[in-house]
Amino acid sequence: MGLNVEDLTAIDNELSKRHIDLDPNGYFIIYLDREGGLICAKHYTNIIDERGLAVDPETGKVIPARGKVERTHTVLYSGRTAKELCVKILEETQPCPVTMFDHAAYLGREFLRAEVALVTEQEYVQD
Repeated sequence: MGLNVEDLTAIDNELSKRHIDLDPNGYFIIYLDREGGLICAKHYTNIIDERGLAVDPETGKVIPARGKVERTHTVLYSGRTAKELCVKILEETQPCPVTMFDHAAYLGREFLRAEVALVTEQEYVQD
């Protein structure tokens, strides 16, 4: 007997609790532009301090993982599909803004989740 949706969700929820090292080149905030039919990803730069925390390069303050942060993105990427967005960011942008394989894999997963939400008209919340 195979796994059901609840089993798969439980596996993903448990994996979301693991420690991850942050990409020293920055992070992305992903959202949908439903009117334009686009998946959007704002790229923000950061510095990783000696504690492994993301720090705003301008202020030196720690960037919180939850809640609103008033920062200006460096680049806005958008695409109609997860694949189109991955190609733009990971293949066409030089130098590549992603420096870690696990970060690239995470973005691919998130872009696909966003694409499904866009097509099915469901809510998308970045993991």
